[in-house]
Amino acid sequence: MKILITGADGFIGSHLTEMLLRKNYNVKALSFYNSFNNWGWLEGLRHQNLEIVTGDIRDPHFCNMLLKDIEVVFHLAALIAIPYSYIAPNSYLETNISGTLNICQAARDNNVKRVLVTSTSEVYGTAKYVPIDENHPKQPQSPYSASKIGADAIALSFFNSFQLPVTIVRPFNTYGPRQSARAFIPTVITQIASGKKNIKLGDLTPTRDFTFVQDTCEGFIQLAECNESIGQEINISSNFEISMSEITELIAKKMNSEIQITKDNNRIRPKNSEVFRLFGDNSKIQKLTGFKPKYNIEKGLSETIKWFLNEKNLANYKWNIYNV
Repeated sequence: MKILITGADGFIGSHLTEMLLRKNYNVKALSFYNSFNNWGWLEGLRHQNLEIVTGDIRDPHFCNMLLKDIEVVFHLAALIAIPYSYIAPNSYLETNISGTLNICQAARDNNVKRVLVTSTSEVYGTAKYVPIDENHPKQPQSPYSASKIGADAIALSFFNSFQLPVTIVRPFNTYGPRQSARAFIPTVITQIASGKKNIKLGDLTPTRDFTFVQDTCEGFIQLAECNESIGQEINISSNFEISMSEITELIAKKMNSEIQITKDNNRIRPKNSEVFRLFGDNSKIQKLTGFKPKYNIEKGLSETIKWFLNEKNLANYKWNIYNV
């Protein structure tokens, strides 16, 4: 089976690429085109069943060529940083909405058998009830979340209008090795690992449902192998809730570090844009596929910290710069 992964050079995409190769799939991995010919987290990855291509999902002609002879698409390519969406909202519409439209149209034109579109728990906004199931109202609390709501709607419209076999995969807060330093857990780990005792963070009151990246990738693959998931929106979560304050304390304890926290106003979202509570219900994916997370927060954090403490890996991060 020939599989395409868009956004394969990113955090989740690179782990999904490796997992599919271990399962003996043939993978075409799309890396965002740049003149340095840098393949992101795919650099150094070589496999007889792997083809790496570069390009841009914002170009519909490129997408049509990209999807020729492809049977399954995992569409992960997106702009994901919430703070940057305040600065450059149009970029999020072009990449997340128009890019998804281009992938869906190309999949339709090329008779692709399955299209899995990556959503985000951010589309739910601050929980109106918990745990959050797939019927929870959508709340566009940032330009990023608005663009993902739009992307999901475009994809589902292709299912309803043209019977395109689409599944909306909605991970909650995925974490693990290779995650961007703009995310909370890497921000804490990299500052501590770099010797800081006084670390800069934003609001520590929100809660999140953290899912280790290997579990997220397993969820993607199980949904791709489940025909009953076609036309559905499906959460991948851990059914677990922890505050930013608690996760910070847990990381510091695991890293044997006594820290002080300085509130950095640059990391605070606008009042009505902050999502204060995310706690996901994963009963739907469990019912469809039998999915159960294999990593609890203790095990997942240990794996993540171990990876970041490798000097070669830590060198990829500018821990002293707040990256929106």
